[in-house]
This record gives sequence, structure tokens and C-alpha cells, in this order.
Amino acid sequence: MRTVEHELVGLRGPGGRWRPVAAGPFAAAAVVLALLPIQPVWLWVLLIAAVVAVPWLLGAAPEARRRRPRPYWRLSGAGLERIGPGGLTMVRYERSRIESLAITTGDGVLTVVHKFGRTAVGSLDSMGMEPLPFFVTARRLGVPIHLLDGDATDLADPASADALAVAGNDPAAVLGLPRHHVAEQRLLDQEAELLAAAHEPPSDDGGGPGEVRLATPEPLPSRRRIALLGALSGALGAVMIVRTALEGTDGFGARLAAGCWALAAIAGMLAARRRLLRATRTDWTISAAGLEVRAGRRPVTLPAERIAALVVGPGLRPDPLTGEPRRADPAVLAFDHRLRMIARLPAHGLDAFQLAHALDDHGLRVVTPGARPPRTPEYGLEGLPEIFAQVPGGRLVVADGGLGWADAAGDVVLRMPEDRIGGIELLTIAGHAWVRLYDADGEEFFAAPLSALRISRTDLREGARRAGLPVTDAEYDAYLSAAFHSAVATLSSDPEPAPVAAGGRAGRGRAETADAESGTGTETRQSPVSAPGALLDATRRSRIGTYLVSVLLCEMIAVLGAVWLGPDLGGFAVTASWTMPAGVLAGLGGYWLYDRNRAQLRVSTAGLAVVTRRGRVEWDLTRDRVGGVGIDESADRMPRLVVWSPAGRVLRQVGFPPDLEELRRACERYGLPWGPPDADRPAPPPPEL
Repeated sequence: MRTVEHELVGLRGPGGRWRPVAAGPFAAAAVVLALLPIQPVWLWVLLIAAVVAVPWLLGAAPEARRRRPRPYWRLSGAGLERIGPGGLTMVRYERSRIESLAITTGDGVLTVVHKFGRTAVGSLDSMGMEPLPFFVTARRLGVPIHLLDGDATDLADPASADALAVAGNDPAAVLGLPRHHVAEQRLLDQEAELLAAAHEPPSDDGGGPGEVRLATPEPLPSRRRIALLGALSGALGAVMIVRTALEGTDGFGARLAAGCWALAAIAGMLAARRRLLRATRTDWTISAAGLEVRAGRRPVTLPAERIAALVVGPGLRPDPLTGEPRRADPAVLAFDHRLRMIARLPAHGLDAFQLAHALDDHGLRVVTPGARPPRTPEYGLEGLPEIFAQVPGGRLVVADGGLGWADAAGDVVLRMPEDRIGGIELLTIAGHAWVRLYDADGEEFFAAPLSALRISRTDLREGARRAGLPVTDAEYDAYLSAAFHSAVATLSSDPEPAPVAAGGRAGRGRAETADAESGTGTETRQSPVSAPGALLDATRRSRIGTYLVSVLLCEMIAVLGAVWLGPDLGGFAVTASWTMPAGVLAGLGGYWLYDRNRAQLRVSTAGLAVVTRRGRVEWDLTRDRVGGVGIDESADRMPRLVVWSPAGRVLRQVGFPPDLEELRRACERYGLPWGPPDADRPAPPPPEL
């Protein structure tokens, strides 16, 4: 009987988890019941408690906890299938009808090519499949798979057999997009490493230094405190509802207060549950016998003899709240000696460097994704005036005291006189050199990449300076300044050794002390706080919005206080008449106390710093530690303004939102890289093309 040797199952969320059923509708029902004048009061309390408890009791029921798993995708010898609840096939693409598979690298969408056209299945991330195991499994099953450079919307319908013959019998060519050779070769290289690991005998000297344990930090607050806060919120809501019932529910204000307490209790318990699901720790135990990974209640254990290789890199993990696949970095994929993926091991929150080396030290084969392809410019002559594209072989030149556009023969067909040029600025955007031209009034009227203008950065800078044109290249000047100070620091150091070998340590100590006393230290770098630069504040819109939010929160507290204490202070209307103005004053005054010493971002040639208005430095980063400044649109959280290291690690997060256009201008003016860093390409000196 034939057995399925190669099968890839997509990621699916865990089943059987305790969760409240229809918490929102039951919370609304509890508030409505609290507002009704139900008599006797014990029945009123009992109905509210029952409605609040129903979602949690339904979630704890055995039938609800044994809920069927979510639909998932599977690639096997039968084809590509979407398996629904109960094992029923919801969607199926039979293997005999699949001519090839195509993955567009622009959006990561999988497309099935068949006899009558093509069908876009969906993105690999939403299907719960990683590119490497999908690529390897498809090739093991004999399904042709191609990686195309572009988006799925740009794919053309497969042509006829005659057109296929014209295209050289290449199924990828008739889809209208070129192959992404770099990405495809990277997957082929990783597949070759997996093949080598599957056929190589295990090493005998990879026992490693005993058992190693790696774990993510303890969440703050801890899981015990989160559960305690959730329980306290529910208990406080119950106590206040009982107190309201004992005092009487004849007035509408008392019933409104009880409804608010019920809503607050439900919201507190739901928020605690969501926080508990997100505060799961990941614990790895690595030994010569195998791996044990715990990311919840059920640990995953893999013996070392079953593991051929471990792929450490970006991957997928189930969302703790919805169970849908989402991006995770790092993630670990385990392959056996038959090149089948046997486990997805969670590793989010762990340091990829420590994890990879710990696995390698214990004799496990580690495969990491290859170097990223260099960022290629996605621009040409389309964004420039038509005259630039109409000149064959045209390029930007410095001629006759100004700038011009010359053809292939060197004849200048378009001139820009010197009196029109108020300034030339050279800068780096996304790893590529750009030029900006300003008129006599300082207004920008032209910007383009130098690669599209077919001129190097050095030629334009030196030519403009020889012609007497106002040119600025802050990054190049900062690079030369750093090189000069480095050379001066090397020359200014004392080259004479200590006269006596035995007293070398003491001699060095005396020399350093004398050097410090004389004030001739070799440190000449300026601080990011004191260096000349630009000071960026939070935008006016965000400050006004924060003022409004502060006032609204204080007003909510004032209204709740008037509802709660109104019966003892002359009624709700009388109490609200002075608590609401007091809430406005408290909100404005409280935020003003914070706003007068708010933090500001300082961008300078020496680096970055966050300084308060009173001069206190919250943090600073020197220029050599900054690899990029920009918006981090990670899948794990909301977009945020961060500072990356040259290796791509997030060093600092800017808590206030400055004007991004001003921040980009300041980074380009003072030579700081804007955007995420490219760790595979050296940053200094500034690129020429």
C-alpha cells in the first residue's frame, strides 16, 4: 500500500482553550438589566450575576472546550487542500490538475497554474505555510514551483501552446513576470543544506556543555498579578452591585452606577484574560538528547536522533488571541532525515544569536536564511521630465557654470543656469544616493536618484565645487570629519612605552593620570546632546489630542463620582455641577504639569538624544550605534518610531510622535540613515550610485 511520504500541514491555532462565549452581548444585557427597576432587589442582583457568569460558564462547558480545530491547508500527494472542521475537504486542487505553482515575492501570494488559466489561492502567511518548507515539499512531490518578481495582480493568464513554445517552454515566462533568481537561489541553497544535513552521519563530538536552558524574560506584570487584578476587578464589581442593592435601587442614578460597575467588572476580567494569553513565556531546554520547548501547558519534545536540521529565522506562529497565523522572528522549523518538517517550535522573544549557537554547540545542524538580496531601486526615468527620457543615453553633467543634461555624444541638450540654482543637496535615501535642487528662494524644485541621472556622487560633488555651485553633502563631510578625528586621536596618543617592564602597569596609570590632569585627553567626540543639530518636538495635533484625552478621562471619573456620591451630596445634578468643571481643571492642569517638561528629540551629527525641556537627558545614542531611524511596522504591535542598530535590532523607541517629515529632513541633513538598516551592506562611506 502506498503511503504519503511528503506532506506539509499549515499552521493552525490551538483548540480546546477556555474562552468566554459572546461576552459582548451578555455584557450589554447585564447593563440593560441593571438599569431596569426590578423588584425585589435580590432578584435584580441574581439576574445581573447570572448574565455576567453565563459567557464564562458556556466557555467552561466540555462541549465548548472540545471545539473542533480551525480550517487549515495541506500540501500532499493528493494536491493542495483546505481541510475544514471534522476533516472535511473545503477546497481542493488535485495534483493531476496542477501544472505549476507560482509565488510572487511582492505580496507573497500563491498562484496555482492549471490547464484553463490560473487561480490565486492566497498569501502563504494567511495559509500558515512558510516559504522554505512549502518550496521543499512541492519539489519533493514533483510539482514545478517558481518565484516571480512582482505582485499577483500583475500576472498574465497562461497563453496557448504556441505562445509557450515562443517563450522557450518556460511556464514562468508566460505569466508575464520575471523570475526572482536571488530569492529562488536562496531557497535552493537552504534546500541543499537540508539535503546535506539529512545524509550526513551525526557527529559524535557534539555533546555540548551539558544542558542549556533559554527562556524569555518574565512578563511585567507577572501572570499571577494579572490574574489577581482580573479577579479583583470582578470581585469589586460584585461588591459594589451588592452595596447598591442594600442601599436601594429606587433612583435611576443608583441603577446607572450598578450598570457601570457591572460593565467595568466584565471589561476588567476580559482585559486580564487577553493579557494572560499574550504573557506566555517560551522556555527551551537544549541537551545532547534532544529538545524540549514549552510555550504553554503542553511541551514539545524532540529526540536528537529524529532531527536532521533546524532552520532558525523568520517564520509564523499562531496569534494568542485569534489563533490566526502571524509573523514571528525568530521561529524554528525542525526537519527530519526524510526532509519532512516535523515541528514548528516557537522561539519569539528569544535572542536568535544565543539560540542558534546553543543549538550548534549541542551537535544540532542549524540552517539560517541566506543574506538578503541588496535593495534594488524601483525607480527609473518615469518620474523625471519628458526631456530626460527622450535623450538616448542622457546623463547629468556639470557644464558652463551650471547643470545640464547631455546625450550619449556628450552634447548638452538642456541647460540649467547658475542663477537658477540656489543650492544642491546630496543625501542618501533607502541606501541610494539622491540629489535635491533648490531655487534662489530655498524652495525645492527637483529631486531624483543619481542612478537615474547616470552620474556618480563624487563627480557631481567635485564638479559642482569646481564650478562654484553651492553644494552640500553632509554625510560625506561627517565621514571625512570622523576619519580626520580618528587619525588625529591616533597621532596624539603617547607612543613611548614604559621604561621598566615590571612597572608597566604603574607607568600606564601615571601616564593616564597625568594626561587627565593636563586636560589633553584623546577623546574629541562631541556628545549627541551638545553637538549642533535640530530639536524636534511633538506635533501640535498630538499634544492637543493628549490634552483632550486627559480631560475626557477626568470627566469620566467626575461623572462616575457624581453618580456614586450624588445621593449623599444633594443629588446627581448638584454634584455634577461642580465635579465636571473640577474634572476639566484637573485634566488640563495635570497634563500641563507633564507637558511643561515634555521630552524632545535632538538630531545631530554626533547621534540622537531625547532631552526634556529642563535639560534632563533620558537617553542618547552616538552616531556609530545608529543603523536607522524610522517607523517599525512590526506585526506584533502598532507602528512606532524606533531607532535601529546597524544589525537591525531595535535600540530605542521614541515615545512621542514628532513630525515625520521634519525628522526625515533632519536625519538627511545631519547624516543619519532614514529607514530600517540593511545589515548585509556596509553603510560608510555614502554610496556613489
